[in-house]
Order: sequence, then C-alpha cells, then structure tokens
Amino acid sequence: METGIQELQLAGFLMGDNLFAIDIMRIKEIVIPQKLAGFPLQNSTLDGMINLRGQVIPVMNLRARFGLPPRAGGPGKLMIVSVAGRQVALAVDDLDEVVTVPVRDLTPPPDMVEGVGAEFLIAVCLCNERLYLVLDIDTLFTPSGRYRQGLMQEGLQHGDI
Repeated sequence: METGIQELQLAGFLMGDNLFAIDIMRIKEIVIPQKLAGFPLQNSTLDGMINLRGQVIPVMNLRARFGLPPRAGGPGKLMIVSVAGRQVALAVDDLDEVVTVPVRDLTPPPDMVEGVGAEFLIAVCLCNERLYLVLDIDTLFTPSGRYRQGLMQEGLQHGDI
C-alpha cells in the first residue's frame, strides 16, 4: 500500500493574465479589500496593514512583488495566508476555482521560465485544460527578491501578529 499525499487541492487566482495557485491548506480565509493603515517601514511590496477582528495583518501587493503595474481599482481580494506561523494578506486581482490535482501531475517549472512571478514558482500543472503556476508562498518573503525578510520580521513584531 502506497502512503503519502496522492492529491493536492490548489486555490487558483489571477494576477493580470496569469493564473497562479497555492496550496489551499495555506489559506486561512478570503476577505474583500478594506481600508489600509499605513506601514511604518515603507516598502514597495507592502500596501499597509489591515485590522481583521482585532488582529493586525500586513498586506503584500503581489502585483508589486511580481513587477506588474498597479491594477485599476486596487486589489480584487485579500487572501489571508499562513507564513512562518504568522498571518499575511496577499492582495490578488481575482479568485479562480479550487482544483484537485494528482501530485504526479505537478511538474517542476522549466529552467528557462522567466517573467511574472517565475522566481517564486515551485511547480506547474495542467488542470481542466488550464495551466496553473503553483507558487511557493514562503519564497515571497525571502531576501532573494525585492522584499527583505528583515523588514517583514520587524513589521510583524510591531503588530505581534
């Protein structure tokens, strides 16, 4: 008998014309965008902070993180995710469907992949005739990108998230 994970549920979302997905187990909830409080450590990928039922949560703008121009009208949805034991809101354009994908159908991204969010990809998969770019959300917060981890940690400590 084979053990281990056989399938993975992925939550799809749109950023521009690109279809991304993350492991649905990382999502705590989805909320509509709300008034943002300024972020004391100005950073181009952080839009600010929200107060969600008394909890202060930083909001990362994935458009800025991926080098995309701002979206007219602001983000469409906020995905509250768990990263390193803390909650962070990811501002995305729109939500797509939740898909169940056999783990065997997840393939590493090609070595030559470049473009929107390529450095954060952990896999790609074809599901329902659509190509999903699967993100490793932990890498969004690594020093290799434009967002420095030290700023994230310091900002999170202020709100004791």
